[in-house]
Amino acid sequence: MSVIQYRHLELKIMTDRNDRTFDPNNVLAAAREAFAPVLKAQQDSFKTFERLARLQYAVAGDVLESGLSRVNASFLATTASELLNKHTELNTQFVDKLRARAEEFAAVTSEIQAKFAQFGTEIAAKAVPARKAA
Repeated sequence: MSVIQYRHLELKIMTDRNDRTFDPNNVLAAAREAFAPVLKAQQDSFKTFERLARLQYAVAGDVLESGLSRVNASFLATTASELLNKHTELNTQFVDKLRARAEEFAAVTSEIQAKFAQFGTEIAAKAVPARKAA
């Protein structure tokens, strides 16, 4: 231990703790380890966002396809009852497609919820040893 005196103040410095040299590799490794769950969550978030965007694109395609089928049916129908029957059939097909998309959307959202719960668990697990070490 060394003692420094400055204008009636006495500072005691523990030299054995300050003898360590700064190693940037250790700092980078600690930062990577600390932010690993955040990086993983960010990557999963981007994948999930892309999946939701593709799902919305598929729904938009279904709507467009249904609209074009209705226009086509209007031009091809010769009687009002034939047009009504064709529109009823197209409505049924469209509702079935939307129901399937809704189920897929529900599956995606439940996966998102599970991933966020897992992310919280990982962060809590990493925080507990750090807290005990402090």
